[in-house]
Amino acid sequence: MPCTPWTVRAPEPAVASRDSGRSGRRRAAPTRWWRRGTPTAAATGTGTAGPTGTGTGSTLGLPETQTGRTARRPATQGTGSRHRGTRRRPAPPPAPLRLVQRWAPAARRLRPRYPRPGRTGWRRWVPSWRQSLGAALVSAGFSGALLTAAYAATDIPADLNTFATQQDNVYFWSDGTPMARTGWVRRQAMPLKDIPEDVRWAVLAAENASFYSDPGISLGGLTRALWRTVGEGDTQGGSTITQQYVKNVYLSQDRSVGRKLTEAMIALKLDSRTSKDTILEGYLNTSWFGRGTYGIQRAAQAYYGKDVGELNVSEAAFLASLLKGAGLYDPALGEANQARAEERWSWILDRMVGIGRLTKTERAKYRTFPQPLDQSQAYDTGRQSDYLVELAAQYAKKAARIPEKDFDRGGYQIYTTFDRKRVTALTEAVTKAREKAIENSPGKARAAHYGAASVAADGRILAVHGGPDHREQGFNESNATTVPAGSAFLPLVYAAGLEHGVSEERGAPRTRVTPQSVYDGDDGIPVTTPEGPYWDRSGKKVVARNDGGKSWGNITLRTALARSVNTPFMQLGMDTGLDRVRETAEAIGLLPASMGPQVPALSLGTSTPSAIRMASSYATFAAGGTHTEPYSVRRITRNGSRVVLEAPERRRAVRPEVARQVTEALTDSFRGAHPTAAPASAQVAGKAGTTEDDTAAWYVGTNRSVSTAVVVYRMDLTKSLEPLPLKGIAGASAADVPYRIWSSAMRPLG
Repeated sequence: MPCTPWTVRAPEPAVASRDSGRSGRRRAAPTRWWRRGTPTAAATGTGTAGPTGTGTGSTLGLPETQTGRTARRPATQGTGSRHRGTRRRPAPPPAPLRLVQRWAPAARRLRPRYPRPGRTGWRRWVPSWRQSLGAALVSAGFSGALLTAAYAATDIPADLNTFATQQDNVYFWSDGTPMARTGWVRRQAMPLKDIPEDVRWAVLAAENASFYSDPGISLGGLTRALWRTVGEGDTQGGSTITQQYVKNVYLSQDRSVGRKLTEAMIALKLDSRTSKDTILEGYLNTSWFGRGTYGIQRAAQAYYGKDVGELNVSEAAFLASLLKGAGLYDPALGEANQARAEERWSWILDRMVGIGRLTKTERAKYRTFPQPLDQSQAYDTGRQSDYLVELAAQYAKKAARIPEKDFDRGGYQIYTTFDRKRVTALTEAVTKAREKAIENSPGKARAAHYGAASVAADGRILAVHGGPDHREQGFNESNATTVPAGSAFLPLVYAAGLEHGVSEERGAPRTRVTPQSVYDGDDGIPVTTPEGPYWDRSGKKVVARNDGGKSWGNITLRTALARSVNTPFMQLGMDTGLDRVRETAEAIGLLPASMGPQVPALSLGTSTPSAIRMASSYATFAAGGTHTEPYSVRRITRNGSRVVLEAPERRRAVRPEVARQVTEALTDSFRGAHPTAAPASAQVAGKAGTTEDDTAAWYVGTNRSVSTAVVVYRMDLTKSLEPLPLKGIAGASAADVPYRIWSSAMRPLG
């Protein structure tokens, strides 16, 4: 069947547009297309063009624009169809565009026309009330969106400022009075329950009376603060207590708009997630009050010398005034400060009446300004206190198992066992002896050292003398293990023999020893074993020596101890067994590390115990043979909460009978050397101690239930740690100076 070519209708003549009168233009009639018959030559490569003519070219005989449009039209009807070709309809616009098209007319009507038409002169530039309202609403919406985004993006920091959490550690004497403090920051946190309500409301009245009802920020105050920041470079004013707390513990103190906005966002979140009481407690414990103090507790101590729980409302009102600027309100800084402080104090009390937290009757009681102390009682460590603090800190960390890092962060209240009166007496006695030595022998005295300690029968360290000045000499002479105990060690050998008995023959059962057991007291007698004489490594017999080479003949052990005869105890140690001597000495109080070599000379005091340990050992005899490890801290709290403290170890060292027998021999020793020093009824026992090479002089003894040990030795720390000969520095009898110090520290003897 032959194909009918495409037929194209010629363009219709243009007709006049309806609005030709307005535009002067003519609208062309649309070109109409339809399909007749079979596809045209445009589809096959041949065809005719024009309304009457035919052709064989590849184009229709039409104008170029129509030819192009015609060539793109697909066939829509079969051959011989009498219907017109279907016109393609445009796709509908997307929904957002339809919405814009729908509201576009209304938007055009709302669009502000500016400069304003119908106005002349300057009035053209004055916005209408609609324009002003619209601008305000847009600004408010934009600002609200920004604040909402900032609130959502701001988190409460996980970590507080290190400075905000650091506190000082405060040490107390045994009577509970402050002794010293350590740390860079003077701050002691207190639970809110321990801060009186009047004190809290004095602060709230001064700083933020609406604290319990506000959202954590003050919009008016924040606006003023931002205005001052932008206009004057200052951020004063506008902060609630919540904002101030956030600044103290989370942020830096820089003054900028960004920091102020961050502060507000964190304050809002903190207020929504944390109780008001918790925020107030944190604020009271981290705020600056002047005089180097942070927190209301340290401020109460610095300005009034009392704890915060002892403040009255008048004193609290003054402390609250310091929050506005301690440099402006501390009366100690000048007369102008005094006047400002009194005015601010009075206003705060009146303000408390105004908010219903103080009655007029109560207000009338406070007409006189509560003048604070002239100077802060900082309780800084002193020369001798440094040694006490060092001992207590070491013990506290060990007994309470406090990590070094946590201890350095502070906040601990450490109640020591140190007796202020005994420390003073001991320090004065040592100072007097030191000054006299310098006066008599300045050259020798420069290398002289005086260690001393007093320990109670229950283990409490009551006093120590660590040295002349901790800033000049860091090590503690009372706790140093540098010189041998000498003959002060003999009571421990005596106790070992009484406790364990002796064995003079190999394999034979042990024989009981009593104070009346007799030993050879001659000088130079050889030391024997069950097998015969004891030979040293050089092949020489070991012999025992007495002070001054004096021989005493046969002598009882009690008398030998009272008169400090060495030779019986050197043999007693061999008969008892040097291992048992060592075991007994450690049980009584000496540290294993200070024990000397296990050779016959051990019994003559080659061990090097500290003054604290020697005093503790003699205290064991006063305690009936029960030893309690010496300790310097009796209680620890942190911010008011008790810290678990391990109790000092107690153990049975020797039988009570043995302890009594040793004490009796020591009483004889004291009475024999100093017959008029104490009344007959006094419970005083003691013994001097010297060394063979004259490098140390001791005096150790008890008065009632307190034991004190004093050691004097010479050592040039600039050259070596080897002890030097005393050369008379300890007195004419080589024990005079230690005894004088001991007796002065132990008075009254009785």
